[in-house]
Amino acid sequence: MPKILTFHQALDQASTSGKKHLLLGNGFSISCRPDIFRYGKLFEQADFANLSPNAKEAFERLGTMDFEHVIRVLRDGAALADLYGAGKEVTTNMSSDADALKEVLVKTIAASHPEKPSDISDAEYNACKGFLNNFDDVYTFNYDLLLYWTKMHTEGRLTSTSDDGFRTSQNDIDSGIESDYVVWESSQSHDQNLYYLHGALHIFDSGTEIRKYTWKRTGVRLIDQIRTALENDFFPLFVAEGSSDEKLERIRHSDYLAKAYRSFESIQGTVFIYGHSLAENDEHYLRVLENGKVSTLFVGLFGDASNASNKRIIARAEAMSLKRGPKRPLTVRFFQSETARVWGR
Repeated sequence: MPKILTFHQALDQASTSGKKHLLLGNGFSISCRPDIFRYGKLFEQADFANLSPNAKEAFERLGTMDFEHVIRVLRDGAALADLYGAGKEVTTNMSSDADALKEVLVKTIAASHPEKPSDISDAEYNACKGFLNNFDDVYTFNYDLLLYWTKMHTEGRLTSTSDDGFRTSQNDIDSGIESDYVVWESSQSHDQNLYYLHGALHIFDSGTEIRKYTWKRTGVRLIDQIRTALENDFFPLFVAEGSSDEKLERIRHSDYLAKAYRSFESIQGTVFIYGHSLAENDEHYLRVLENGKVSTLFVGLFGDASNASNKRIIARAEAMSLKRGPKRPLTVRFFQSETARVWGR
């Protein structure tokens, strides 16, 4: 069994290893509200009880957990059903299932996090800011709004600066009219240091631009903005496919997600992993660490280091070091996640 450090011991050891980067998994959100964020995937959280059996079966038939993809396939199918003699009933059922899945998605999103930023206390925000301020760049797999809320929180003792790459659009600047959202463009993201690797619930792909909805520009809760966007066929940008290869394929077809992937490929120095189990379905990013330029990896372990889950994490992390070999060594160390006290407890 390897030595298990405290978080602050790990920070001390990383102080001479160059830049420090943070990779967050769903444990980041679970540690804030375990009763809400216990399930990491939107598909697993969704309640299909009031839908037709075909609606859920459609995910299995298409081999995806991507709500947007299934809804669009159902819409396209409904548009063509009459042409191929399927009849009005089939068309109606497909359209109804598409509408119902949109509502399930909205309800699932709403259930994935507290309703408003004030549900998190100033003490919790400040503790989280103190944790985040240890790192130069933050990469997250999480879809929810906790990280965004923390970065936007202005009350209390600590500040937490970050740049997620979103700016006022050039169209707004030219017209002098401010949109309800800000946009991401690769040419304006040079100073970006916050990356949603699998997308996020407040980031939308309109087809021609990547938009981030904010409370500041509208005074409307993000959950309500998300509902309105879905009603207008704007879907959150998130990667929910089942396998690592499927996720990577989705990433490569999005300019925003691909830029985040390239950024992660380029990092050097030290990476801290907090709240992530090094799961097989995220191998596309674990392989980046294996083959990349990072020199030291600190992996957080929750609970008893000798339990089966942590043994698997330890084995996968140590395999990364072995894969590197002596010519480009990767030092792997472990810390007790609870000692980071991310939310002050």
